[in-house]
Amino acid sequence: MSQTTGGDHISGTFTGNVTGQVAVGKNISQTHQVGAPEPVTEAEREQLRQLFVQLRAELAAQAPPEQKASAIERLDELEEAVQAEEPDLNTMEYVKRWFLKKLPTFAGLVTGVLVNPLVGKIVQSAGDSAVEHLDRLAKE
Repeated sequence: MSQTTGGDHISGTFTGNVTGQVAVGKNISQTHQVGAPEPVTEAEREQLRQLFVQLRAELAAQAPPEQKASAIERLDELEEAVQAEEPDLNTMEYVKRWFLKKLPTFAGLVTGVLVNPLVGKIVQSAGDSAVEHLDRLAKE
């Protein structure tokens, strides 16, 4: 009689003509893209600008007076980070954490920006590691 002790059993079998990376384990996420990502159009960038205009209006109308200016500054930083030639994920993370700490009732607005498909498309142009970073950031 064999006895198995606790723990996970993880295995993988690959057959045939397999090329590229493969990972086997727990909590693994992989992204594979064939070809270059589609470029972000000017119309899509305008949609993002309009999203930020709406968010600024919401903050101006609803944020506590003593925090409005700082909140709008953080939103400006977020827009600049998203719209940069190479998206600045560190600034995106900083802004999200600022809202979580200082204005948690508005943190959902920032998360909404981070999970917006247009932001995903922009970040995708920076490569797979940037997309993974954005995914983790959006889930925090």
